Amino acid sequence: MSTIKLGIEKLLEISPKWLREKKIGLLVNQASVDSHFRHTADLLVHSYPHNIRALFGPQHGIRGEKQDNMVESHDFIHPQFNIPVFSLYGAHRTPTEEMLESIDILIIDLQDVGTRVYTFISTMAYCLQAAKQQNKKVVVLDRPNPIGGDKTEGNVLREEFRSFVGVYPIPMRHGLTIGELARLFNNHYQIGCDLEIIPMEGWNRHMLFYETGLHWILPSPNMPTTITTMLYPGQVILEGTNLSEGRGTTIPFELCGAPFINPYQLKKKVQKRKLPGIYLREVFFQPTFNKWHNVVCGGLQIHITDPHVYKPYTTTLAIIQDSISLYPSHFTWCPPPYEYEREKMPIDLIIGDKSVREEIERQKDINDLEKSWQKELRDFKEKVQGYLLYH
Repeated sequence: MSTIKLGIEKLLEISPKWLREKKIGLLVNQASVDSHFRHTADLLVHSYPHNIRALFGPQHGIRGEKQDNMVESHDFIHPQFNIPVFSLYGAHRTPTEEMLESIDILIIDLQDVGTRVYTFISTMAYCLQAAKQQNKKVVVLDRPNPIGGDKTEGNVLREEFRSFVGVYPIPMRHGLTIGELARLFNNHYQIGCDLEIIPMEGWNRHMLFYETGLHWILPSPNMPTTITTMLYPGQVILEGTNLSEGRGTTIPFELCGAPFINPYQLKKKVQKRKLPGIYLREVFFQPTFNKWHNVVCGGLQIHITDPHVYKPYTTTLAIIQDSISLYPSHFTWCPPPYEYEREKMPIDLIIGDKSVREEIERQKDINDLEKSWQKELRDFKEKVQGYLLYH
């Protein structure tokens, strides 16, 4: 049994006056549940049936059924509650004036995964911006960062690579909860909307998700387990390459490979780096969709042996660099589009700095590359101190 009280549970416990008096919209999806699997929308509609006026869904849809990037969902009328459901990953990614006109307060209850490119936090940022413009209040119900809040990793996003996978300059592994991110976006980056966070009770920064006692509900189709969340800050980089990141298999982001890769050869090369916290196993797999669908790929499965020392971002950059070295005539970077950006290279949007790609191509020592962004990580940690809600 979990000893943590989630934001939704705290909200119902304190039952603020505005819940009974204001018109409310909810930004949720299928993972927006309490510790007893009860959905946030069900709980609030049951308790405040006349106050919930609209629902909003992020990427993959409010029901989480849309499989991939740039697969849009559409508006509809909720069959149970008979209220509108507005897609924020379709014709619009920012709530319009018409979407918000029927509500006073937007409640956000989404499970983030601790990685900058996971678009739920971008959707939240756009909602904060729209709320400021349209004089609406936003309430964020906080949830754990499943990969912990005590580590950051990777370079900080450069301004010229802002996109839907990076709205503000944060590192790939940001080490914040969604509530803390909302405070950072709203205050440090001066959105300035009327924002309230309902924090959790009982969570601390050193907790990984399996230590919380909570049940994992996949927040998107390719985030099936808490292991996936640990791998994602690195393996998501593969979306900018012609290497499969394991989409179309039963263990996305645990696998990586391509038809041109000899897994025994790649493993031997990567193993020489003595990357911490993992065991690399040679595999063959055949994706059923996405890159290399129905084609047998050789590659690696990353088994995490110690999540406290594993460095996902550095590990995947090393795998990419060794793939370039071994298979220079086969490895390629993917062309645009990527998450609605149609000119810049997807890899540069994902990494957030084209110089990292260029250094990888030049075979710069990965350890030196990792050292090069330590100062900006220290600066980021110092910047966020005033927005932290947990120790």
